[in-house]
Amino acid sequence: MNIQQLEYILALDKVKSFSKAAEACFITQATLSTMIKRLEAELDITIFDRKTTPIITTECGLELIEEAKKALFHINNLKQMPSKLKGKIEGELHIGVIPTVASNLLHRLIPNYLDKHKKLKISIQELTTQNIVEKLKTGLLDVGIVSTPLKLDDLEEEILYYEKLLVYGKLNQEKFKFLKPKDISSEKIWLMEEGNCITDQVINVCALKNKPLISNLNFQPNSFDSLINMVDNLNGITLIPELYYLDLSNKKKEMVTDFVSPFPVREISLVFHRPYAKSRLIESLKNEIIDNIKPILETRNLKNSEMIIAKM
Repeated sequence: MNIQQLEYILALDKVKSFSKAAEACFITQATLSTMIKRLEAELDITIFDRKTTPIITTECGLELIEEAKKALFHINNLKQMPSKLKGKIEGELHIGVIPTVASNLLHRLIPNYLDKHKKLKISIQELTTQNIVEKLKTGLLDVGIVSTPLKLDDLEEEILYYEKLLVYGKLNQEKFKFLKPKDISSEKIWLMEEGNCITDQVINVCALKNKPLISNLNFQPNSFDSLINMVDNLNGITLIPELYYLDLSNKKKEMVTDFVSPFPVREISLVFHRPYAKSRLIESLKNEIIDNIKPILETRNLKNSEMIIAKM
């Protein structure tokens, strides 16, 4: 029996599919199947009923899964113990970041963070919120950076910062220098693909209906760059977060209109599964983001009563 085998059975128990579990563990399906069969043979029990679709964890297997979770938790604790005792930031940290945050956060964060902590190895994946949540629960990620609140009982959330949502594009109602969210409900608004967290947030905070903008066009972008290009060439408007605005050229910044107080904002947080073994590393990452990002955002000076948190 080895640590990898325990990780494999936890992944398979979670997703109920050999192919998906193998993908999550970054190994081939054949390797996963072989390693689990060896573990079953060693323990002389059947952990998974392979005759069903999806795969079912047997009664004996469920008990073993619970013990495996405890074992991996303590193993991770042991791995981190030397660094905790020495007060050093070192080891490995697996991070999941949603794409609408990654593109404008990571280049501000990672270079200095790695330079400070040369013995820390970071692995970063751009993933949807749902995939981040799943990988946190199976132990394939240590921490996620997502838009919140998620309000999931088995995940901890620690708020990093709030960033304004701003309007990009030429408004039909040019008299507005500053807007209320309801003021844009009659505009042609370009949104990201359905189900994207920022799309849901924009729809909710501005009381919009997600309807086709052009009768013979079905377009579901997954990046702010694509939205900006559509606005520039087909008119209309879109909403962008403050960090993305800071990366725009001066010419494009002239196309941006702010709201009036209370400002619509999105909440960005660290999320992690409890109990967690890498508290020191997670705390270090949280402090690095807060120290470097909050000071450059206008929301740093806003009171809670001056913000509307966009819900998902």
